[in-house]
Amino acid sequence: MRILIDERKIENRVKALGAQITADYIDKDLIVIGILKGAVLFMADLVKKIDIPLSIDFMAVSSYGKSTRSSGIVRILKDLDEEIEGRDVLIVEDIVDTGLTLKFLAENILSRNPKSLKVCCLLDKPSRRKVAVDVDYVGFEISDEFVVGYGLDYAQKYRNIPFIGVIDSNA
Repeated sequence: MRILIDERKIENRVKALGAQITADYIDKDLIVIGILKGAVLFMADLVKKIDIPLSIDFMAVSSYGKSTRSSGIVRILKDLDEEIEGRDVLIVEDIVDTGLTLKFLAENILSRNPKSLKVCCLLDKPSRRKVAVDVDYVGFEISDEFVVGYGLDYAQKYRNIPFIGVIDSNA
């Protein structure tokens, strides 16, 4: 496996994102929604760097299964526990690839009448976009490679690697 983004770069970028989000959400009713399972490690580190009161919740969606390519069909596996109407919502995603999952999520969240909706992702692959989506906070923009680590998986493995790596083609 080749290291694409090491632990130190991730740590520094998460700290900077936390500071930016803190400044943007001062005096707001922020709820951070992590998208399971991939965003868990990123979200856990990120919320520790956001220095304002906030709530957290999770949604689980699937569009990959055991493939390295999105199927394009998004299914909700776990919905929110918290009410978000009238609240400032920040979706935290591990990676934005085709944009299909994020578009589905944003439309679903907006149908619940939040006060505002923004998106933070660890990794962005704009070269793979199939639909236009807005990403307000981006950790790193990457090329079209299949990556794992720091929460991202291949067939539920490699999530615990503390860096972002490019998986070998025969993995």
